[in-house]
Amino acid sequence: MNGIYALGQYFLFVAEIFKTPKHIKLLRKITVQSLFSIGIESIPIVFAVSIFMGGIITIQTANGFSNPLIPLYAVGFAARESIILEFSPTIICLILAGKVGSNIASEIGTMRITDQIDVLDVMGVNSKQFLLLPKIAASLLVFPFLVGFSMVTALTGGYVIGIISGAVTGYEFIYGAQSFFKPWTLYYSFTKVIVFAFLISSVSGYFGYHMKGGALEVGKSSTKSVVYANVLILLMDLVLTKLFF
Repeated sequence: MNGIYALGQYFLFVAEIFKTPKHIKLLRKITVQSLFSIGIESIPIVFAVSIFMGGIITIQTANGFSNPLIPLYAVGFAARESIILEFSPTIICLILAGKVGSNIASEIGTMRITDQIDVLDVMGVNSKQFLLLPKIAASLLVFPFLVGFSMVTALTGGYVIGIISGAVTGYEFIYGAQSFFKPWTLYYSFTKVIVFAFLISSVSGYFGYHMKGGALEVGKSSTKSVVYANVLILLMDLVLTKLFF
């Protein structure tokens, strides 16, 4: 029963966020600020993870395709499919759930324990919308760019590290990465990203907003938001994969 109650409370929470906004200019300004905190500050970790994972995927794929009957360009093809279909949209979003989600939950949780949310409610402001709508909008806008950046970076890392390690030649990797490309795979990947971005921002905001207690509970709420967001990401990944394939 607690799970059903929490689910209903979450849907009501989201419904409050998407009511017709009254302070559009202010919300737009906060959204721009959120774009920086969510997007720009996430670029270094996305770059670091993507560049190395691209190389790891390439080396492992080359080792798995050691059969002389399998053409070497298959390494580039398999690396591209792995990166576009699963690594960049799913693994990067799991990482962003830890970075972005925990920041959202802890920020709003801190506002809860310092009574800032109560002040907004007393002033007649829709605190849920004021605090969460800019973060959800910023996440929906910036996550696709971060994942697209991850795809390019991971493929570049696979190319460079594959050549340095001797796992594959540059020509074969590029030829394989360009072979048998289906544009719908990008549609599938970015559809997942939009869903994941909404889940990360809304679930984290929900746990931060409904947090009770003191400073210790802020940390617990932040951790709980990351755990639930990751579970929901994997669940929706399974559902969307089943629908698309």
